[in-house]
Amino acid sequence: MGTSNYAVFVDLENAGAKESMLMSIIEKVKIRGDILLGKVYGYTDRYTELKECLLSNTFYVVPSIRYGKNQKNNLDIQLVIDALEVAYVNPLIDSFCIVSGDSDYTPLVGKLKSMGKKVLGISRSEVASGIFIKACSEFIFLESVAVTTKPPVKQTSTREKEEESPDLADLIVQIETVLTDQDEDMMYASELKDTLTRLRPDFDERTYGCATFGKLMAMVAARSARLKVWTEESSLKIGLNGSDTPMPQLNNENWLNAFREYLKQYKADGFERINPSILKAAIQADYPDFDEKAIGFKRFSDIMKRLEKEKLLTVEMDGAHTMLLKIT
Repeated sequence: MGTSNYAVFVDLENAGAKESMLMSIIEKVKIRGDILLGKVYGYTDRYTELKECLLSNTFYVVPSIRYGKNQKNNLDIQLVIDALEVAYVNPLIDSFCIVSGDSDYTPLVGKLKSMGKKVLGISRSEVASGIFIKACSEFIFLESVAVTTKPPVKQTSTREKEEESPDLADLIVQIETVLTDQDEDMMYASELKDTLTRLRPDFDERTYGCATFGKLMAMVAARSARLKVWTEESSLKIGLNGSDTPMPQLNNENWLNAFREYLKQYKADGFERINPSILKAAIQADYPDFDEKAIGFKRFSDIMKRLEKEKLLTVEMDGAHTMLLKIT
């Protein structure tokens, strides 16, 4: 499996300009390949919390110069110019990530694809243009990037917990995220280690008290209910457990709290409005057997009406008559 080389262009206004959000975007791209160039547009002094993240990932900043009503258009044009320049002069870069849902970028996407480049689009569902989404080679809603759920972890003894590295739980979550994002349900150990090194340049299995990466994977699988490790044709492989693993269920007693937590997380991540399809996809990702009828509803829209009665959200319609959920 070859590794893609990415150039990443981020519209800060679209990304929400939060450090956690930017880190999540960078993680999604690094799972897919190396970031050779990164730029953010619209940077101002109020985004100082991003400095460490930007510097550690060697991102350039294009400041927001407030002069006249066409400021946003100027930044959009600069992004297009920069992306095309990279496409023409840097043959090492074969993939582009554009963090914006503006339909004005659709011609740029078309040009990049005509040059043989892959284009990954990332945007908030509230502002994502359907034309832009369909034009991209791959598209991810920013909400799905931001909201992650830790996988179930097997119970360990008190002694094991004391001996366990405090970072191991985070590593388990990251490995599950990497595997979930792959087209296949497993990875070779060497591929996974390369990906983890992109995500964590200081990654070293010895940090976790393991002499080899294989021993670390065995320890991770022993702690996680979602991961499995096996050897096939002399190659070590890591994958997600299949349907034989007990999956969490939503029922009449716990569904409301579950939805409340999702909405709370979206709100904390800076999303005022989300598309209901995003919420449903998040629910289905963590509860694969989710069924509206199992919790007493005929349609997903009926659940939204109930959540509105609970004052957790307000159902709105945008200019294209698309339902949006305003989180209260």
